[in-house]
Amino acid sequence: MFATFLIGLREGLEAALVVGILVAYLVRSGRRDALPRLISGVLLAVVLALGIGAILTFGAYTLSFAAQEIIGGGLSLLTVAMVTWMIFWMQKMARSMKRDLEHHAERALTEGSVWALVAIGFVSVAREGIETTLLLWSMVRSFGNAPEALLGAVLGLVAAVILGWLLQRGIVRLDLRRFFTWTSGLLVIVAAGVLAYGVHDLQEAGVLPGPFGAFAPLDPQTGSVLIGLAGLPFGYAFDLSGVIAPGSTLAAILQATFGFTPAMTWLQVIAWALYLLIVGGIFLRRARRSAPRGTGRDAAPARTAVPARSERALARG
Repeated sequence: MFATFLIGLREGLEAALVVGILVAYLVRSGRRDALPRLISGVLLAVVLALGIGAILTFGAYTLSFAAQEIIGGGLSLLTVAMVTWMIFWMQKMARSMKRDLEHHAERALTEGSVWALVAIGFVSVAREGIETTLLLWSMVRSFGNAPEALLGAVLGLVAAVILGWLLQRGIVRLDLRRFFTWTSGLLVIVAAGVLAYGVHDLQEAGVLPGPFGAFAPLDPQTGSVLIGLAGLPFGYAFDLSGVIAPGSTLAAILQATFGFTPAMTWLQVIAWALYLLIVGGIFLRRARRSAPRGTGRDAAPARTAVPARSERALARG
């Protein structure tokens, strides 16, 4: 539940803040009459995300095993790419997100375009919704459609809506810069696990060489797939199934937090390690570069994505 709760909370709060910024701007501008248009765009984005989730979930049952693995692995890679892009986009755009959203809303109101305001609400939430749907689908699939994973996601989304409303009303204070920095760092680790699982799917489907196909390195005496250095590069890097049971609580916790499974192929381990080294390294460098070193103007980015009422609350903190 932890990994999917984190995804639901992080992505849900980002969407809630975006909607809160737009709603607060319309109310401040005396344009409450435009709120139904904005909300209709948000609802369309939610319906789109749910529709994609339903298609991925129920459409896979009509496919062969190999086709399911190819689609699952391909979508896992797409999910990792989207999450990676979103993490770095958030680092770059957090300072100006509030200003940009208000500018687009003002332009839509000035031009008097109903569809422009609907599109703003739709695009602002659809990006988060599609990313969340793909990430949750990949995570739930890796856990064998575990109900606990879905429950964690629902709880995270509910918590995000409540927290977003509390921030909007100025009831609670939260350093959003630190919140999104820490959760983005955790998402880098989660994305590495999704990447490893996607590689495993593609190996099972025969798209990538691995221990399930003709390129598997076999022990000449037992015929079993080699493990460790002898199995490099297409065998198993390790197999700890005898120590950590695949269906145990410990295995689920390790898989949810680090993408670790008791038995991993060399390609999985290499992909996981390279992603953490490259993407994690870039993320840490950018996080250190953008971290405030004092108060006043240096601390301003922590408030840029917060609606007007909660800005005053954060300023007091």
